[in-house]
Amino acid sequence: MKFKKFNFKIIKSTNDTAARIIKKTNFKFGMVVAEKQFSGRGQYGRKWISYKGNLFASFFHPFNENKFSIERVTKLNCKLVKQTLSKYIKNKINFKKPNDLLINKKKVSGILQEIITKSDKKFLITGIGINVIKNPNIKNYPATNLYRITGKKINKSELEKNLKLVFENRISKMYKIN
Repeated sequence: MKFKKFNFKIIKSTNDTAARIIKKTNFKFGMVVAEKQFSGRGQYGRKWISYKGNLFASFFHPFNENKFSIERVTKLNCKLVKQTLSKYIKNKINFKKPNDLLINKKKVSGILQEIITKSDKKFLITGIGINVIKNPNIKNYPATNLYRITGKKINKSELEKNLKLVFENRISKMYKIN
């Protein structure tokens, strides 16, 4: 099973764009990627600071709450991002509930999940932000980026491709799709 990829230069947010694609098209499995988003969101409506050069992506697919709880899917999505990041860094990656990934107690990635409905069918949108080359300085919430950790420039296109493959493989297994 493959996710249809939608590339954008600048958008409001990858999650908002994914929701629009779901509502206006017949695509069921997709990945929205942007070079820059000017109104990215984090958990609890917090602003996600989106520096150009970092990774901003949202995956969407049908969601059956009877089969999978949102808590279970949140843990799974964090594991998928961790699995992807582990290809680039040797440092231990920790989870901070509900949806952040930390390296050396500093945030490197955040995940925002939203459920929307179209024609009585539910879709899960999983927004992922990864600090690839720059991180925000937020009081009382230390952050970092992959460049600072590795001392190497990470190929964002390769990171994006690997993230897509990890999600495609796992979602195929969840829904038993080939």
